[in-house]
Amino acid sequence: MTDDQLLRYSRHLLLEEIGIDGQKRLLDGRVLVIGAGGLGSPVALYLGTAGVGRITLVDPDVVDVTNLQRQIAHNLARIGHPKAESAREAVAAMNPEVIVQPVVARADPALLDQLVPEADVVIDCTDNFATRHAVNRACVQHGRPLVSGAAIRFDGQVTVFDSRQVDSPCYACVFPPDAALEETRCATLGVFAPLVGIIGTTQAAEALRLLAGVGSSLAGRLLMLDARYMEWTEVRVSRDDACVVCGSGR
Repeated sequence: MTDDQLLRYSRHLLLEEIGIDGQKRLLDGRVLVIGAGGLGSPVALYLGTAGVGRITLVDPDVVDVTNLQRQIAHNLARIGHPKAESAREAVAAMNPEVIVQPVVARADPALLDQLVPEADVVIDCTDNFATRHAVNRACVQHGRPLVSGAAIRFDGQVTVFDSRQVDSPCYACVFPPDAALEETRCATLGVFAPLVGIIGTTQAAEALRLLAGVGSSLAGRLLMLDARYMEWTEVRVSRDDACVVCGSGR
């Protein structure tokens, strides 16, 4: 590590659980972030300030004025700009040594098969089931841990799906692709602005802990937040042996 890095990351280096070795793992880390909106904004910013070496941001959308209530990586000057590019600029303004690769495209299976194998950790910050299932399938196929988050109205959830662990479920185990789930969007139901920050920051923390090897991840545990009362609930989730993605149902 350089003298500048020793100074910049000094508060991490003081943590016994991270130290020099853990920070070096972060500096060498490669993270794929799908979505640069409400969840992806705090994720990208905290990964960047923490010194993750390479961050790939995938998002097909552009910044809109309605995003600015909660998507803290963007600003008025970047309205109309691709969100992935805008988030790259936000990270660069705080930590220019981090390499951020913006990908202005939808995360379809072909793109995911290209990008997921290159990542150490994948973070799902999207808001639709089809993309979440596509990301999950790619992570299972390529053996990459997936940090999953969601937020709508006052309700949020976050967990880790890690197919490297034999007893860890995947996203499809908990939310089967053929389940009759009603898709909800912020544009129709609204979202409490700080909620996406809370969930996104938790996702960033999980990714950083996975990279640095600190503690144990949320694999097998689903955290749910009711921000009306700021109440967290933890639910144990298990692998479905008949899962169509990671089990015998394939």
